[in-house]
Amino acid sequence: MIKAGVIGATGYAGAELVRLLLAHPQAELAAISSVSFTGQALSEVYPAYLSRCDMTCTDQEEVIEKSDVIFAALPHGLSQELAQQCHDKGRAFIDLGADFRLEDEAEYTEWYGGGFLSKELHSEAAYGLPELFRENIKGKRLIANPGCYTTAVPLALAPAVKNGLVELSGIIADCKSGVTGAGRKPAQNTHYPELNEGFSAYKVANHRHTPEMEQTLSHVAGEKIHLTFVPHLLPINRGILATCYASLKPGVTQEQLREAYEEAYANEPFLRLLPKGMSADIKNVRYSNFCDVSLFTDPRCGQLVAISAIDNMVKGAAGQAVQNMNLIFGLEETAGLLMMPPAF
Repeated sequence: MIKAGVIGATGYAGAELVRLLLAHPQAELAAISSVSFTGQALSEVYPAYLSRCDMTCTDQEEVIEKSDVIFAALPHGLSQELAQQCHDKGRAFIDLGADFRLEDEAEYTEWYGGGFLSKELHSEAAYGLPELFRENIKGKRLIANPGCYTTAVPLALAPAVKNGLVELSGIIADCKSGVTGAGRKPAQNTHYPELNEGFSAYKVANHRHTPEMEQTLSHVAGEKIHLTFVPHLLPINRGILATCYASLKPGVTQEQLREAYEEAYANEPFLRLLPKGMSADIKNVRYSNFCDVSLFTDPRCGQLVAISAIDNMVKGAAGQAVQNMNLIFGLEETAGLLMMPPAF
């Protein structure tokens, strides 16, 4: 059994990691930590875990000592020193934050502030989007786990981009997210009276996930891509719906597009290419590690409309992290992740 530790276990992503690890057939929860709730049982913070996880939140050092793999579910800027400690002790480290996602230090500084504490350590990190970079992940000990938008958008567009079926300029990612994506700490815009019965865009064309999505799609395309990203906040708990627009190359047909997506995703256990005419819906992926993708074309305008739906807490965070753990330890990639979404 792989001994897994969670640093930041009382945040939404950390608590979701605990939920998934408790059901994993080849991993066991060794230790958890929380700055805000040190000394308290996780079931005190989340009563849903009563009798399933009454483990006490300890300090980060104890988590590292007791674990073979450490998941860090922390805000950006807090993982680099932890990653170094884990590296020095031969532990695997999966970072759910943004500290290792961007390859260019100047870009990281521009969007997140700060810099790389160890360029050598950053060079060892693998970007953990298995459907696109699986072979780079296997056997690595440091994983930069993508988040919600940065999973949903590339998976919606990658086959079209890779096969040269769309123009690489003018791509638009129009995305909607459940409020758990903002984290557990209260804020004015996530306060219930502000959020309920409302729907608005935020950080328009200025969201820090933009360069990460561009980086991923640029690797897929083999050349630099820029896109326009507009996120919106939905008054729901879970889910990401990414509606992505790209101009079709002249002569590209719906059949060519579908063939490219079928070839790319046919053997992917968590990618579901939906039947023609069916549109991805976040309710059909809740609590699961699935990403549903639907394809449409607008022949009048020569546009591809690719839509993806994920659960932002599972495929967009904790589930993807467990998927990466499975890959780096040579386990079945689907281990602990085959739960079905509820039907209604």
